[in-house]
Amino acid sequence: MQKHFVNFKNFVNIKKNRNLEIKLKKKLDTYVQEKLIKSFSQKYKYSYENINFKKYNNFKNINLIGMGGSALGAKAIYNFFSPKIKKKFTFVDNINLKKNYNQNLKPLNLVISKSGNTLETISNFKSLKNKKNNLFICENSNNQIRNLAKKLKSDIIDHRNYIGGRYSVLSEVGMLPALLMGLNPKKFKRFDNLIKNKRFINSLISNVISTVALIRKKKYNSIILNFDENSEGLFHWYQQLIAESLGKKSKGLLPVVSNLPRDNHSMMQLYLDGPSTNFYTFFDVLDHSKNNHLANIKLAQKYATQTIFKRKKIPFRSFDLLDRSESSLGEMFTFFMLETILIGEALNLDPFNQPAVELIKIETKKILNA
Repeated sequence: MQKHFVNFKNFVNIKKNRNLEIKLKKKLDTYVQEKLIKSFSQKYKYSYENINFKKYNNFKNINLIGMGGSALGAKAIYNFFSPKIKKKFTFVDNINLKKNYNQNLKPLNLVISKSGNTLETISNFKSLKNKKNNLFICENSNNQIRNLAKKLKSDIIDHRNYIGGRYSVLSEVGMLPALLMGLNPKKFKRFDNLIKNKRFINSLISNVISTVALIRKKKYNSIILNFDENSEGLFHWYQQLIAESLGKKSKGLLPVVSNLPRDNHSMMQLYLDGPSTNFYTFFDVLDHSKNNHLANIKLAQKYATQTIFKRKKIPFRSFDLLDRSESSLGEMFTFFMLETILIGEALNLDPFNQPAVELIKIETKKILNA
């Protein structure tokens, strides 16, 4: 019997859609053969495997410089495992004119950009005073970051051009930082087992069908009720995944992260008695090492909230990770990416492009070059 690391509890009182179920399972079989999905597998060959990592493993302070999907996956991993990671990662994932990141600590600068031309990433790296130790990840093409890396005689790791940023967490973009954090990339790669697991596939398809049904009922706000403080980064990653993949053609979902039990005292009144345009995902990590008074209070509040939601017939599902491991987080990464792709399929959307965002990039360059 295959071991699982996540308890999935789907929405209740959502009608089954047999035709859509058949369509999605056939489409999933097709997607499994595509290069992007194969990057989720343990069989995927990382482009960093020929690089000697001994000199990089010695760094205790690492600046990860990237935007969006180039940073959010690694940041989610770091947040999730922060109690056990001994190295300090600083994520330079926005333009901040005042910070001087770890410049006196002789850091490693890990610079990630799929295109190699990301304006903010290039600008942030150039603003650093200490550029002595660098490692770059970008596409194998004639781009600014690759040319900069060559000029600095730094190691360059290829970002495969068929892997979009928001789907890259299980590729070099997420797994190389995980390796530098002292984690095991192989344990994140749950796809090969999950795709053969009927329980997982049934949960995946059921959640997709339910989400599409809720969207058709004009419920467009996906509220994450997060009970694990170390998983906030996971849902910032999830926000980009959902927003960029599905926000097209006047369709999509608004993903909102709400941290509980704190938000019981601010947002919960709206969730319970406000507009009925929301559906909810309860999320928690069952950390058995924290069997104390505060943990019991939090658990009681979660069950109480679910009871009231049931009573008021508010649609929700729940995910409980059975431990805090690479395998459990990898299972969630895999689930969310496959779910998003299949929701896009069901809504007749391309879940892999982001045409509207490109308009802002083009307009920004016009203004700067004027």
